[in-house]
Amino acid sequence: MSNENENNTQLSINGKKIFFLYPTVPVQNQIITELVQQEYEAYIAKDHTRLMRSLKNYPDSIIYINIDDKMPEVEWEKFILNLSKSFPDVKVGVFSSNSNDDLKLKYINVIKISCGFFSLKVDMSKAVEAVLEILNVLNAKGRRKYLRATAERETNASMNMPFNGEYINSSVRDISVVGLSCVFEHDPGLRKNQLYKDIQIKLQSMLLKVDAVVFGSREEFGQLSYVFLFTQRIDPEVRVKIRKYIQNNLQAKMDNEIN
Repeated sequence: MSNENENNTQLSINGKKIFFLYPTVPVQNQIITELVQQEYEAYIAKDHTRLMRSLKNYPDSIIYINIDDKMPEVEWEKFILNLSKSFPDVKVGVFSSNSNDDLKLKYINVIKISCGFFSLKVDMSKAVEAVLEILNVLNAKGRRKYLRATAERETNASMNMPFNGEYINSSVRDISVVGLSCVFEHDPGLRKNQLYKDIQIKLQSMLLKVDAVVFGSREEFGQLSYVFLFTQRIDPEVRVKIRKYIQNNLQAKMDNEIN
């Protein structure tokens, strides 16, 4: 029972993973992009068999399925029924270009999907609002406010900042839209609560500029890691780019399992 309680607590803290199985380009560009900007953990899945196997690791997930792709509709019906039987806590929604009322009612009343049946022919902005409302009811974020990406094994995530008349470089360990942690090659002895301006962060091909305050430091694996919090003056466009990086980072890690 204690393990079950620990798992439930962990899920409530981390929130739920949201998978879009075979999403169309408009769904990717509008719905998934907006969910990421709203700090939901959303993934693109391109292999229903591998996703099914991976759900044992994510038994509280939400899956939106494009039933127009890969299989006939009747096979998708069987797939969803089997999925619901194997993983009763997984919630399912459907996208289809077929807006037939009988088909919609079958999925809602007979197959009993719980996350909506959406027509691909409607304005995607309306679908975004509806999906967000469903995710809010399901508490898909949990108690987590911000998505965070780990970057300690990446060579394309770095930070340099002015210090004592020169720029010093560091490797980014993790990052969210509110701050980051990093490791310097040589400890510069930064002071807590000190404000630093004109910090440059490189994330893949993006170069971002921020102001940040030293929140503190911690010892990790024999290295001193500094934690910075971005100031409220951060450019909204910088936040958009950080979230995009986080999405790419998380998707790349998840691809090893589901794609």
